[in-house]
Amino acid sequence: MSLSVETVATKPFEGQKPGTSGLRKKVKVFTQPNYTENFVQCILDANGAALSGSTLVVGGDGRYYCKEAAELIVRISAGNGVAKLLVGQNGILSTPAVSSLIRHNKALGGIVLTASHNPGGPENDFGIKFNCENGGPAPDAFTNNIYKLSTEIKDYKLVRGLQIDISKVGVSTYDVAGKPFVVEVIDSVANYVRLMEEIFDFGKLRDFVSGKSTGKPLKMRIDSMNGVTGAYVREIFLNRLGAAESSVVHTTPLPDFGGLHPDPNLTYAKDLVDTVAKGDYDIGAAFDGDGDRNMIIGGKAFFVTPSDSLAVIAHYLEAIPYFQKNGVQGFARSMPTASAVDLVGKKLGKEVFEVPTGWKYFGNLMDAGRLCLCGEESFGTGSNHIREKDGIWAVLAWISVMQHTGKSIEDILKQHWSEYGRNYFTRYDYEECDLEPCNEMMATMEKSITAPEFVGKSFSSGGKSYKVKQADNFSYTDPVDNSLATKQGLRIVFVDGSRIVMRLSGTGSSGATVRLYIDSYERENVLGQASVMLKPLIDIALEISQLPKFTGRNAPTVIT
Repeated sequence: MSLSVETVATKPFEGQKPGTSGLRKKVKVFTQPNYTENFVQCILDANGAALSGSTLVVGGDGRYYCKEAAELIVRISAGNGVAKLLVGQNGILSTPAVSSLIRHNKALGGIVLTASHNPGGPENDFGIKFNCENGGPAPDAFTNNIYKLSTEIKDYKLVRGLQIDISKVGVSTYDVAGKPFVVEVIDSVANYVRLMEEIFDFGKLRDFVSGKSTGKPLKMRIDSMNGVTGAYVREIFLNRLGAAESSVVHTTPLPDFGGLHPDPNLTYAKDLVDTVAKGDYDIGAAFDGDGDRNMIIGGKAFFVTPSDSLAVIAHYLEAIPYFQKNGVQGFARSMPTASAVDLVGKKLGKEVFEVPTGWKYFGNLMDAGRLCLCGEESFGTGSNHIREKDGIWAVLAWISVMQHTGKSIEDILKQHWSEYGRNYFTRYDYEECDLEPCNEMMATMEKSITAPEFVGKSFSSGGKSYKVKQADNFSYTDPVDNSLATKQGLRIVFVDGSRIVMRLSGTGSSGATVRLYIDSYERENVLGQASVMLKPLIDIALEISQLPKFTGRNAPTVIT
């Protein structure tokens, strides 16, 4: 029986403008009549003529409304000429897995259902983003087009009568207006696990994890925080690498993440930090809701900053077979990320790029063959194996470095600092602040720091003085296609290389999140306590920005 396409009249909704990585709003916003339908139709329309006869990947992090949204996307895709959908079983796919599937199947792109590290549940957040044919997040020009279409939309198309059960793996073929439409519900884990086996030496890692090569099993605590990585973690760490069942926790994806805030940092992954601090663990790791972010800690909860994590992996790429086979190109980091990897790049004679926050800015450099390893201070690390940051990949990279060196995480870091010096780094997050005073704060600060007399000015606190070398609102010209991204964060660089960076985050669903980043380089004094070493700069940053006055906050929500 041929199914018919229905055209449904609709009106635009305000505010369907994708942020740093997609559209994120409260579940109650997405579940309004026509809200999700409008946005999905605009994603499809933004692909233009390429949509007809295309293949798309669909999946998400399992949060509340994920399964229902996936089924709705199937019906809308059927009504818009898509030929085939690859849908994760139960609508579940990690963001790195979506990127891998797009690339492996040469799909036009993928629709990812996630609000990443934001809380889930009926009262919390949902999100939708589009990844392009290279597997990476849609670039600014594409998302700007989605937003433009969302302000003009008059109708959407769907096949209302299409019944689909995405809980069972298998292929279903439908006749839609005389054309075949195929939905393949796939094992969420298989493709990604195969990719990891190609990148890392699982035989060597299995011997290391089991203790066969060292005489002592590696004691791990891997925390999926009730997000999407649970099935991936169980298959890789338990089934393939032979870790004990007790090595993994919170591996069942839950619509509300079991009440956890699925953001892998020292505040929200406190259970992991406390457990590792009290036990005799060798490594602890946590992932966010959709599996692209990671936090690494060593024995006694020795914290590895994302900036240091990127630099250490860059230094030890010989420990990962993928780079032996494919070579080492350049490195990159987001602008707020401390410049530890720059020092490694300089030693190895590799290009190092500084880009705006948002993984989409790495994609062009990877596609052009100029970048193989990159990271963001917001707990994102990855390589050119896909076009997304990849939490599980980062943990496998660290275990490979531990196996290669025979050292603990703390000793690996201390050796790295003795060779390169240390970039002390911290980030203060002030979450869900009122938007208007935050915009006023940023405008006031920008006016102050871009005044001609600001360069050369000195600031003192705690017995330390800092002289301003450069101050601006960061902009970036892509060296591949010359596209320009402006207003990417306020930046003050001091003569000694220390920096203050402030930006409003584009990943929240309500209000404004103010992020304040402080980093300071020390060549000799590398074993200090970061909070003590950075306090003078933090006080100066609060003075320059007048943050307590504008936000009404005396302390951040999260300190990293």
